[in-house]
Amino acid sequence: MSRVVPDLYVWSMTLRSTLTQWLTGSEPADEGALHKINEAFASFSTEQRVEQATELLPGAHVLTSSFGAQAAVMLHLVNQVIPKIPVVLIDTGYLFPETYRFIDDLVGRLKLDLRVFRSDASPAWQESRFGKLWDQGLDGIERYNRINKQEPLDRALRELGAETWFAGLRRVQAETRAQIAPIEFKRGRYKVHPLFDWTDRDVGRYLETHRLPYHPLWEKGYLSIGDWHTTRSLAEVDSMEELRFFGLKRECGLHE
Repeated sequence: MSRVVPDLYVWSMTLRSTLTQWLTGSEPADEGALHKINEAFASFSTEQRVEQATELLPGAHVLTSSFGAQAAVMLHLVNQVIPKIPVVLIDTGYLFPETYRFIDDLVGRLKLDLRVFRSDASPAWQESRFGKLWDQGLDGIERYNRINKQEPLDRALRELGAETWFAGLRRVQAETRAQIAPIEFKRGRYKVHPLFDWTDRDVGRYLETHRLPYHPLWEKGYLSIGDWHTTRSLAEVDSMEELRFFGLKRECGLHE
């Protein structure tokens, strides 16, 4: 997993000075400077990444979660360091029944401050006007994602005044995530990935140590869990890339 850095106080002072210069300017951190910051954060323990990001990056801070297969790790970890951090869930109205029950379980178990955001147009309204967008090829899927995921997320971040948001992306999850860094600049704000270098074994150990559950569909072969109409189990596909969106794309747009 992550390594503890000696002289953390010195690192913090250096990072604070650099970030102060960036944040008082009109532009976010340039790529070269952000690369140096990420080199430091990569050496921190996972808890230190959350602590230092909270201290050094601007508030308000939020955590986004899809309450997917291994979501309990990120929810538990960040909520331990930042109690009652707003947890943003984008509810499309098409999540699995098991997902909604999983949400209720984790909210109660971890005492989460859940904030739910949805499209202004209900699923019934959308289907009556556009049909089943997820059955209309890549263009339909991308339109569906804009309406049900991207727009609600933009609204959530705006209404919560979020300047820094935490997400549980990991490099090993997909080719589209293989190059993610500890800190990025997305959607006009800083985005932090404390688990970016975690392996599946790291996740399993954390869940076991803290007695946290996987999503209930995990044991049925659902490794990447989104909406019921565009999520498939291992038994239903020929390759990992087909687990979501019929293999037409991997990301729903929230993290692209």
